[in-house]
Amino acid sequence: MKRRRFSGSTGRLLLSVMFALSAVASAEWKEKVLYSFQGIPDGAYPGAGVVFDSAGNLYGTTYNGGANSCPGILQCGVVYQLKARSQHGKPWTETVLYIFKGANYNDGSSPVGGVLFDRAGNLYGTTAYGGSGDCKLFGGRSGCGTVFELMPPKQKGGAWKEKVLYSFKGGKDGYFPWGNLTFDSAGNLYGATQYGGGYGSCNAPYYQYCGTVFKLSPPKTKGGKWTEQVLYAFKSGTDGANPNGGLVFDNKGVLYGTTYFGGDTVDHCDSGGGFVGCGTVFELKPPSTNDAPWTEKILLHFKTDASMGGNPAAGVIFGPNGNLYGTTSWGGQFPTLDSGTVFKLSRSKDGAWNETLLHSFPNAGFEGNTPLASVIFDAKGVLYGTTSIGGSGFGGTVFQLPTPSGGEIAWTYTVLYSFKKAPDGTAPQADLIFDRAGNLYSTTLYGGTGTGCQQGGCGMVFELQR
Repeated sequence: MKRRRFSGSTGRLLLSVMFALSAVASAEWKEKVLYSFQGIPDGAYPGAGVVFDSAGNLYGTTYNGGANSCPGILQCGVVYQLKARSQHGKPWTETVLYIFKGANYNDGSSPVGGVLFDRAGNLYGTTAYGGSGDCKLFGGRSGCGTVFELMPPKQKGGAWKEKVLYSFKGGKDGYFPWGNLTFDSAGNLYGATQYGGGYGSCNAPYYQYCGTVFKLSPPKTKGGKWTEQVLYAFKSGTDGANPNGGLVFDNKGVLYGTTYFGGDTVDHCDSGGGFVGCGTVFELKPPSTNDAPWTEKILLHFKTDASMGGNPAAGVIFGPNGNLYGTTSWGGQFPTLDSGTVFKLSRSKDGAWNETLLHSFPNAGFEGNTPLASVIFDAKGVLYGTTSIGGSGFGGTVFQLPTPSGGEIAWTYTVLYSFKKAPDGTAPQADLIFDRAGNLYSTTLYGGTGTGCQQGGCGMVFELQR
């Protein structure tokens, strides 16, 4: 099965340009642990990031914990709320909004991706397993994954209500939805499944086929069913394999994303166990007529020497200049810099996309390595991201890359914070977000003060202040 530097407990057996030497600086920000998960009943291992509501509360998921009654390899998982402190110095308080029940109840389990709000205040997300699909793993029915909606109570103090919008079947429609969902302006949801789609053989016999990008459309009449459409099914060749979530639209309705494998039929990067190709950045162009298919185009496929990076484990974002930015979990410019990169893709006048390497991470040292999340910009054009391991505390880092100005060549890499392992956080693997004051928020997969897990803490939510 596919090895992807995510978690030993996930069961996935998952991970024209000159290199600009960057100066590594350190400008320690102040970290605050907002909440440490304990396992059961409050959740464990927050693999995804958090989102704000209008009141300043945070929402997210854990892919384990809550309960241990779900069939499969990850157990149940939760959706949680962290209520903002009422005044400075007061603690944030956690409320479990929903504990998943698993395939035995045709409910989802193991939400690996995060959640997002619609305009009415409902939450949407995916679960990697569970649902009514007949997918089996290690001899038992684990389900093929779901897309769910979580509706807030009509009266204060009531319970949130969950609804499974779609259960994947594991064949042509997809299996194992991964990463965050994306809305379009019409209220349709878009996402990716790591497996399914009907083409290729990317992780047999455990999982089938090589993944999809899907669209989920709301019912035209109240009480109707949501409709799933596979926009593209990957074939494990030059078109990519095992897409990540976190898709983004441009202003013309074109979707952009990454695949962890594929892109080249001879290259082997993160794993030699039947997984071919070092990953891609792709675009999906909508059809001009309703009955025509979406069209995929590879903007970049990472090479076997991985000198420009390989195996992107997260999606891409648009910068203020229309360029695409992202990370790779592996590769780098030199033999000693082989643990991931930050890259930029810019479009030339002839329509081709060209890659620029902004930073290569060393396989050892205090600046961290192996970024598994994407990056974000602040209002001044500074890039921020995380590395899942390394740093002076050996638990991963939060970093920034200020945009060069004046004729500079190098993007100056600065470590803002190094995690120190439990009781501090360990292994930040989710995207960062800003609050209105410019503080950063996200999660770490492990660490914290929780004692109900076997990985050195059950994970935590953190804030980083200047």
